[in-house]
Amino acid sequence: MKRFIGFVKKEFYHIFRDRRSMFILFGMPIAQIMLFGFAITNEINNVNIAILDQSKDVETHKIIQKISNSSYFNIEQEITTESQIESVFKKGKVKAVLVFEADFIKNLQTQKNAKVQVITDATDPNMANTISNYIASILQNHIQEKNRNNKQAYQIQTQTQLFYNPAMKSVFTFVPGVMTVILMLVSAMMTSISITREKELGTMEILLVSPLKPFQVIIGKVFPYIFLSVINAAVILLLGYFVFKMPMEGSLFLLAVESVLFIICALALGILISTLADSQQTAMMISLFGLMLPVILLSGFIFPISSMPLPLQVISNIIPAKWFIIIIKAIMLKGASFVLIWKETLILVAMTLFYIIVSIKKYKIRLE
Repeated sequence: MKRFIGFVKKEFYHIFRDRRSMFILFGMPIAQIMLFGFAITNEINNVNIAILDQSKDVETHKIIQKISNSSYFNIEQEITTESQIESVFKKGKVKAVLVFEADFIKNLQTQKNAKVQVITDATDPNMANTISNYIASILQNHIQEKNRNNKQAYQIQTQTQLFYNPAMKSVFTFVPGVMTVILMLVSAMMTSISITREKELGTMEILLVSPLKPFQVIIGKVFPYIFLSVINAAVILLLGYFVFKMPMEGSLFLLAVESVLFIICALALGILISTLADSQQTAMMISLFGLMLPVILLSGFIFPISSMPLPLQVISNIIPAKWFIIIIKAIMLKGASFVLIWKETLILVAMTLFYIIVSIKKYKIRLE
């Protein structure tokens, strides 16, 4: 029995001394519950909206102030004409536009009924529906407070209009999202085991003594997977277009260029993981579990980033998938040009260069 107890103690010591085992046992569950607890929400917070007030009276001012004071919405800008609505949506910062009809207070006082139009960006249909319901609730609450002090019952009629996805098809959200997740995980996973495979097979020594420079080895590892991932992306887009009737409003050439850029970024990240990992198993675990949850939860694919706590919003900025989802939705659903997505493109370029440079540096350390 003493031998058995001693053997069990030894196993505990081995586990406690292995940092990776401790991280898997305690670190990952804590990280997962924190991510799921804060990221998974159907509520909205601080959603940017625009206001088109064609009446500019006391009543509309009160309503705008009430909406602004709520924690649900942030008034990003006020526009002056209806022609500005689509350009505001294409920029991607605003998720809804609230339009007050002309003579709002006059119609409310004489006809006891006034109209407010809620125009939403329906590229994310669930969020668009939630925004409409929240605004309608605030308007209803305002009119109830007003009717308490008046014998006559006033009404505010809410009219909803959906941009880019009037049928509210969820597939318009899932095709870009699934394409992003697949390209990110498959590309990173494929390359993450490339260098670690060389180590385990013993062929790394051949590379170390070869005349190839570090950047040549890195590019040589990435290049074949670029071609294969491009085919993968093309298949997903063709299925989305012909099977699910996914619209292609923007330039196909721009979409192709942006897709190749994201693929290279994902492959470069996989190479970085492979230079840091000691074995294929470790590389696979990092690329699968270390990327899957952040890509799904913090990219804006399923849950709105604006509704997450500030720390998670900050972390989401280092997730390449977030920026590609913004790009692909803007091109496919909104018909956006490069002028409207140059910032997101520049961020992906910077991330790609960073991953490649760090990978080369790490590889040089192994050469020394």
